[in-house]
Amino acid sequence: MQIDAVDQRIIALLVADARASYADIGARVSLSAPAVKRRVDRLRATGVIRGFTAVVDPAAVGWTTEAFVELFCAGRTTPAQIGVAARRHPEVVGAYTVSGEADALVHLRAADIAHLEAALERLRAESFVTSTRSTIVLSRLVESPGVGPSARPAPASAN
Repeated sequence: MQIDAVDQRIIALLVADARASYADIGARVSLSAPAVKRRVDRLRATGVIRGFTAVVDPAAVGWTTEAFVELFCAGRTTPAQIGVAARRHPEVVGAYTVSGEADALVHLRAADIAHLEAALERLRAESFVTSTRSTIVLSRLVESPGVGPSARPAPASAN
């Protein structure tokens, strides 16, 4: 599917505020609301836009402790096996295969250190995990739900 500059701006605006109206987006990209809706429908139908979601502040719900955990796995553990196991743990907010020594990187969030330790112990108990190496997050410096530079909407032109 061909994505033009207008599609990229629409995507960026939706990433910034998925509740923006088609009229508001249209005003920012110089299209009518129905034209924006047609483009969004096409982006959804082709899988470019996979859905819309609420972004919740983890601190607001009490999950203020987080860590990145490198998983070292036995033998021929597949990415699918790691993914299935990761989904069993509610504290896992992301899991990725990676290059380097580790087989996977898992992002955990928990209420406190005791909760994090319990989650880590449950993750370590997965049959294929041979060892882990953890790094606790001290502070978040940059966080973006976007898909790259195009995900940040450019300032509105000052005409």
